[in-house]
Amino acid sequence: MEENRLRLLILGAHPDDAEYHAGGLASIYRQLGHDVKMVSLTDGSAGHHKKPRAELAAVRREEAAAAGREIGASYEVWDIPDGELMPTLEVRHRVIREIRTFAPDLVLTHRTCDYHPDHRAVGQAVQDASFLVRVPHVVPEAPPLRSDPVVAYLPDLFTRPCPMAADVVLEITEHVDRIVAMLACHGSQVFEWLPYLDGATDRVPKEETERRTWLRAWYAACVRPRAERFRRELIAAYGEARGRAIEFAELYEISQYGARPDGEMLRRLFPSCVPLLQ
Repeated sequence: MEENRLRLLILGAHPDDAEYHAGGLASIYRQLGHDVKMVSLTDGSAGHHKKPRAELAAVRREEAAAAGREIGASYEVWDIPDGELMPTLEVRHRVIREIRTFAPDLVLTHRTCDYHPDHRAVGQAVQDASFLVRVPHVVPEAPPLRSDPVVAYLPDLFTRPCPMAADVVLEITEHVDRIVAMLACHGSQVFEWLPYLDGATDRVPKEETERRTWLRAWYAACVRPRAERFRRELIAAYGEARGRAIEFAELYEISQYGARPDGEMLRRLFPSCVPLLQ
């Protein structure tokens, strides 16, 4: 098994980005015995309407660790202040060290077309680091990789300046409960901050079981537009009947900045997927 064991590294901007965008794939990896590491480049300390930054940063670090334990994945939260991430040389070098140290087969991150500046900054930093992970004189204290990992972008719905291209489609319906369990660990966000932003704090149930049901409905409402936006790709991948019925899906675009996989490699790196890129 060791020789076939894969390593997935998800570089997100905030605690909960990895689970929200790629919780299905992360769950599949762990179910198959592969290694998963989720990293939040910021401390998440801006994401609340009441809790002060220092308190919130500590809370979110604990929430992230709990979410990782739900699937047996490691979760690291960096100390960069939320809302202040920039694709600086220092951040690029830190990303290079992270990629070299973990030596992933697959790296997931945000696209640089995104509403949040922290998301864009992570995407840019990963792009800038991608080739340099093999250059020995850059960050010389961390041994360089001999080959590039595959880099793919987390799903989003943004269309300007360019829409996401779905190179891989993955139905995640059977993993939704696990995703919801991970998201529920981020109570400061899904039960407090995000409802506050939506003006819906009065709709969040108090009882734990009811909260899980409410959160599942919330997650379904959030990801349903993703399936609708890429319905044509889902039909191409799964056929007319099944493709039209799929409600929960993750879709990934392969970055040109990492290794360029063929269909066979995509099926290995994205278990249970249907690759549209051959």
